[in-house]
Amino acid sequence: MRLTAVPLRGRAEHVARTLEEHLDQMALYEEYGFDAICINEHHAKPYGLMPSPNLIAAALTQRTRRIKIGIFGNLPALHAHPVRLAEEIAMLDVLSGGRIISGFVRGVPQEFLALSVPLEEARARLGEAWDLIVKAWTEREPFEWRGRYFNYDRVLIWPRPLQQPYPPIVFPADSEDGLAIAASRRVPTGTAYRSLARTRATVERFRALAAKHGWTPAPEDCLFIRNVYVAETNQRARQEVEPHLDYFFHRLLSYHRGSMKIMGQSPPSRPTEVRSAEDLPFYEFDFELCQKEGITIIGDPDYVIREIKAQARELGAGVFMTLLHFGSMPHEMACKNIRLFAEKVLPELRRD
Repeated sequence: MRLTAVPLRGRAEHVARTLEEHLDQMALYEEYGFDAICINEHHAKPYGLMPSPNLIAAALTQRTRRIKIGIFGNLPALHAHPVRLAEEIAMLDVLSGGRIISGFVRGVPQEFLALSVPLEEARARLGEAWDLIVKAWTEREPFEWRGRYFNYDRVLIWPRPLQQPYPPIVFPADSEDGLAIAASRRVPTGTAYRSLARTRATVERFRALAAKHGWTPAPEDCLFIRNVYVAETNQRARQEVEPHLDYFFHRLLSYHRGSMKIMGQSPPSRPTEVRSAEDLPFYEFDFELCQKEGITIIGDPDYVIREIKAQARELGAGVFMTLLHFGSMPHEMACKNIRLFAEKVLPELRRD
């Protein structure tokens, strides 16, 4: 058997080319009239290639002029200095002309392992960092901060965000704890890679928790995300995209197995009968399951329009987030998908 390895320089060049292609695709979203581009922070995993979404956001402030830039999101609990994070987002808001949406997320276990931060401190660190960032954005006089995790003698940031009092905050969440945070802080939320049934239950729980805090989420406070691919026919859509969807779930999201192994856990065994997507980890999803349960929307324009509208109505959600490039999809294929979605699907969605 012959074993070969990709030289480090070759790997670096491939990553550089991938990031450049991603930026080119993001610029297309403005050209085709999308409302926002969304990016997020991940560590020690091949999924995303974005340990600093703020660097990508900075590049986008110069490549675009009108489209919102949603950072969904930064991980405040993992930033050694939340004040530095407050400064960066404020700078981005100024550079973009007030186009930043500041998403915060708690993060998954692997990210805390990667940066050697105790996982049990996740919620408390997030809460303290969140409060500190908002105060840094809004306080007009220097202030002292003495917290459990962060301490400053004097906080006063320059520049301040262009949007006042500060950029809108979104907190994507899936767990009971995460939904409680979003509800208590009265910010929009949403979840990814979940079945329509699970997403509906999540949205309903979010509304119930919000009611306990005295407010009612509007449709624009409820987000849902789907992998979408558009082609001339349903059959052709599946033929073209299924290998790349498999790569997305089976390879890129298989990091969950590694995380469990590091934490001394064993991956669950596959049940003899799969009744729903909730019976399986992400890395065992397949095309049939994803389509059946509404996790993906792949087909011709009429099918895609109908499914997006139906899911939005069932969820009462006003913000649809779409992944139009995922897995091993080549750049040219992603650009074609973006164009077809923009030309054939987006105008119909705009009518509602």
